[in-house]
Amino acid sequence: MTKLETLQSELVNLFDDNTDVLTSNDSDWIRQQRKNALEDFKRLGIPTKKNEAYKYTNLEQYLTGSEYDYELAPLTYEANLDDIFHCDIPELATQIALVLNGFYYKHNRPVDLPQGVILCGLAEATQKYPELVAKHYGKYANTSTNSLAALSSMFAQDGIFLYVPKNVVIETPIQIINVGYSFKNLRVNRRNLIIAEDNAQVSVLFCDHTLCARSFITNSLTEIYTGNNAQVDFTRMQNENSNSSQISNTFIHQEANSTFTSNTLSLHGGLIRNNIYAKLDGEGATNNTYSLFLADGEQHMSTYTNVHHAKPHCFSDQLVKGVLDEKATGAFNGKIYVDVDAVKTEAFQRNNNILLTPTAKMNTKPQLVIYNDDVKCSHGATVGQLDENALFYIRSRGIGYNEAQHLLMYAFANEVVGKIKLEALRERIIDMVDRRLRGELGTCENCNLGQHN
Repeated sequence: MTKLETLQSELVNLFDDNTDVLTSNDSDWIRQQRKNALEDFKRLGIPTKKNEAYKYTNLEQYLTGSEYDYELAPLTYEANLDDIFHCDIPELATQIALVLNGFYYKHNRPVDLPQGVILCGLAEATQKYPELVAKHYGKYANTSTNSLAALSSMFAQDGIFLYVPKNVVIETPIQIINVGYSFKNLRVNRRNLIIAEDNAQVSVLFCDHTLCARSFITNSLTEIYTGNNAQVDFTRMQNENSNSSQISNTFIHQEANSTFTSNTLSLHGGLIRNNIYAKLDGEGATNNTYSLFLADGEQHMSTYTNVHHAKPHCFSDQLVKGVLDEKATGAFNGKIYVDVDAVKTEAFQRNNNILLTPTAKMNTKPQLVIYNDDVKCSHGATVGQLDENALFYIRSRGIGYNEAQHLLMYAFANEVVGKIKLEALRERIIDMVDRRLRGELGTCENCNLGQHN
């Protein structure tokens, strides 16, 4: 058996040995989904480099070789959120909720949200709002073709549930802090469900952190429903230690005239793999998928996108950028899929990358799959070095080589960061990206979780 096959067998046995615990609070339909996911995982296995979508992402290197524990209950951590967490984004007030090692933190402070809005743990939501959860849970994530989504469906016991009713506009962003904190190496599975009904508007910020030196393997699954005319802005900031791996599967379902915008900023992590699936299933839907990753050392950062145009008159825009230094590696595999009936589609995809050293590597594969000819679509990719002419021009103005190089990298990265709509958040992330490019940024110093005893 290969190392991944051995790991698959161990995970199946772990599930079998702990089925009673994992399903103790499940409704019948969630219990059945876990069983279906188990069969999918057994059949598919963990992706190897023979899988085209993972051809340039060696999961064996990151997921095997060390011992990891698995927590089947929330970590006992008795502290008030105000005492242990502080995120300083000037002029940006957010409603904050913490998810600790995959479980909604029991000491989260009450949130002040419009009437009818629900923000709680997914496990709590399945008990209190079963009909609402059942309408969307598992409807958009495809475990029959995605073994890592199946793995999350098997093991995840909790995560975030956010519900925004029809015609409700949430002015204050929702900030979800996903934290890994343990005295041992840990596997974490979490599952999130976000529902924005017709004409709803919401901005959601996910901050992913590991706040200790231990290694984490985090496998998350997020389903997002965007109703007719709804608007969802979804920003994810990934800033984990270099010993940790994160695999994120995000499934977006869009109805007519909805707008979904995602901004993913990957600043730190040993392995970061972002899989983004969007189905534009209503006329006039708009999907914007933007991503920036900054990798150095021996980090690997990979992005997979699949934007499916199922109905006419829809628009999508993908922009993924990467800066790779030292021996870092990266991969982009993006697909725009246009159905035969999806006439008047406009879909654009671009991947641009800068290699700062001869030992950094980037593999990219943009793709178009189009089944009608009444469309406007384009795709492209570049992998190169900083422009020597631009460097020369900047240096001729009396600026040193390192600073000139930094200015060009900053301008390159800012095309993605500039897409963030919230000005205060955009300015904060610009500062973080600036310091990351200078090699100064480690963990987010404004987050003091883990310093509490």
